[in-house]
Amino acid sequence: MEVTPAFGGIDWSWQHHAVCIVDDDGARLEEATVAHSKSGLTAISTLLHLRGVRSVGIERGDGPVVEHLIRDGFDVVVISPRQVRSLRSRYGAAGNKDDRFDAFVLADALRTDAGRWSVVHPDTDETIALRMMVRARQDLVAHRVAVHNQLLAVLQHNFPGAVGLFSQLDIPISLAFLRRFPSEQKAHWLVQGGAAARMRHWLTANGYCGRHTPQRLVEHLSAAVQGRTSGPAAQAGEILTLTLVDLLTTIREEQSALETRIKEALLAHPDGLIFQSLPRAGSIRAATLLAEVGDCRARYPDPESLAAAAGVAPSTRQSGKFSHVAFRRGCNANLRAALIDWAQDTPRANVWAADTYQRARARGCRHPHAARILAQAWTRILWRCWTDHTTYDPALHGRLADLTTEAA
Repeated sequence: MEVTPAFGGIDWSWQHHAVCIVDDDGARLEEATVAHSKSGLTAISTLLHLRGVRSVGIERGDGPVVEHLIRDGFDVVVISPRQVRSLRSRYGAAGNKDDRFDAFVLADALRTDAGRWSVVHPDTDETIALRMMVRARQDLVAHRVAVHNQLLAVLQHNFPGAVGLFSQLDIPISLAFLRRFPSEQKAHWLVQGGAAARMRHWLTANGYCGRHTPQRLVEHLSAAVQGRTSGPAAQAGEILTLTLVDLLTTIREEQSALETRIKEALLAHPDGLIFQSLPRAGSIRAATLLAEVGDCRARYPDPESLAAAAGVAPSTRQSGKFSHVAFRRGCNANLRAALIDWAQDTPRANVWAADTYQRARARGCRHPHAARILAQAWTRILWRCWTDHTTYDPALHGRLADLTTEAA
């Protein structure tokens, strides 16, 4: 008995999922709403298998629903939310949002336009693990910055002399100083009589290797605006300083330990050498690029698709004599951040990158725009190395660089 082709669509959420199955003529065969749970996902798979569905349309390419469908042998096709909004107009002018209707739109679009969207191929476990650690590190960095700013605000009111004493507020020597002298009153011991001997002894005991002399540091403390020196407010400031110093120390230690694990994972990854070979990539940047680009070559069939996914290629709209080029907002924000962070540093080590960036600035582009132009130019080279499983070689990929520069 010949099985009639059927297509599935799922409008997902973290609470429940709407499922719709249509036949080859677009008629609705099944509609259901199931809870976001293990039994709910099992019910979805059972329903899809019973109706002979092989391909399922959904609005995102990752998450537990996608992973479950892939494990159960379905082809998962991603149709972005913006495309779904446009597709609703096929079935009426109201454009109302309804979960079951969106599931139908996804299923019917898969029936009529399957060739317009690509099937999701999951990354390997090594890449997924690396991505989890890289993004966790980014969260730690964001937390560290937040705590740093909180500590800075406390010191500006209670101990202004500690601000700017060392090159950075959250480096080990600065944190050690604040742990030993958390208030202006306790630091006064260092500057009594204006002698630098006590400061020199403390610096030596704590392994200070900076460029400032003990006398210079004493003068900085002496010249600073006076903060709170006594009373409940000064005591509260000291308590807050010690609390935030301990928190910053812990975050730095955990970040350092996580970075070590990231470097280990990068060295063990089959694609690790490709990304490490890129100029100014180092280890953490290389790991971040690899984690966000992934290892599924089918995800980006050409350099243009990679540039568009990263949001470094402009969005062009043209109709008749009208042409508008705008910033691309719909993209993988993590991939864009990783690509631009790396690309904007490459002019320091690559003559072609420096020339591409300077030419963009000479045309009147501000730094963020010029950095995106450079990142777009690098995507052609990065894509070629990634696709060919080869490390970056200026001699081998020089022609690609020349072509990209001409296009820029």
